[in-house]
Amino acid sequence: MGLRVVKRAYRYRLYPTPDQAAQLASTFGCVRYVYNRALAERHRAWFQEQRRVTHAETDKMLTGWKRESGTEWLAEPSKGPLQATLRNLQTAYVNFWEKRSGYPKFKKKGKTVDAATYFRNCFSYRNGQITLAKQDQPLTIVWSRPLPNGAVPSQVTVSRNSRGQYHISILVEETIATLPTSPGRVGVDAGITSLITLSTGEKMSNPRHEKQDRARLARAQRELARKEKGSANRAKARLKVAQIHGRIADRRRDHLHKLSTRIIRENQTVVIEDLTVRNMARNRSLARAISDAGWRDLRTMLEYKAGWYGRKVIAIDRWYPSSKTCSSCGTLVESLPLNIREWACRSCGTVHDRDVNAAKNILAAGLAVSACGDGVRPPRS
Repeated sequence: MGLRVVKRAYRYRLYPTPDQAAQLASTFGCVRYVYNRALAERHRAWFQEQRRVTHAETDKMLTGWKRESGTEWLAEPSKGPLQATLRNLQTAYVNFWEKRSGYPKFKKKGKTVDAATYFRNCFSYRNGQITLAKQDQPLTIVWSRPLPNGAVPSQVTVSRNSRGQYHISILVEETIATLPTSPGRVGVDAGITSLITLSTGEKMSNPRHEKQDRARLARAQRELARKEKGSANRAKARLKVAQIHGRIADRRRDHLHKLSTRIIRENQTVVIEDLTVRNMARNRSLARAISDAGWRDLRTMLEYKAGWYGRKVIAIDRWYPSSKTCSSCGTLVESLPLNIREWACRSCGTVHDRDVNAAKNILAAGLAVSACGDGVRPPRS
């Protein structure tokens, strides 16, 4: 068992005073404006001059915008969140250039989560209380769990979601003890009827969080559609819809955290498929169920928890025929429609559960890749 120093974010509910809420609203607006204007400048420079604008240049532009007539209000909030949003834009471009994401998009009020990041010189942390720059009172935070002993926050991010809830994410350096080496090795097959199936034969049921609230959500959406645009009643109806979506997301996230933690604790090596959830969700018949399953979030949790605790996650090629290959003799069947959940191999006669067989093949392919490095795509960074 060793020790690892990792950067870890702790997220808490935040209840700002009316003055703090007004100041945060102003900061969120300035952050959105700076991001959009910097994106517009970089977009114009490339398409009109074929010139790339660097992060340093946008930083200089920000200084000029604060002095311009009509945008002097950019000097009112702390400089940290405005500089942070320029860094985020640079990261978005880097991800686009390296083909990890699409082209950066403009932020629209009410369509994106309001957030502001404060660096170490833009907030104070004393006696377990955090005070943001240009605010007189410390924030009222619900400490649902304590920060690690001796941890000093390096940056904090304040956000407001569509439900009007405020959260604060506190980034600290933490020393985590890696888990003892485990003999467990498992393949994971993602599904809809069963959320995941393990190569051990165990199936984890799909809670279908969205289906539990589907009737309530539909009713709230119908009420929203009847309200006049721009009215106060429409704003109230929109809030009800957001609250239902939020409860669904909270339950899903909690379930995936518990599931991913269990898998990482019990297994030294975890093998998964490199699924393209976005493309799979284009199937109109399965889009709702696929989105509700949260496969992408589960993979993300498995990968970063494996990094924390000294485990290994291997992602095999999405085109590997795990379901159509016999895990006993390796025979590949020509076709296997989705409605066939159990099948018998013509060569060896073994009767397979479709999902368990796929999980066994996923594990075998992952271990082969781990040994010789062939036939699999590397995990996402």
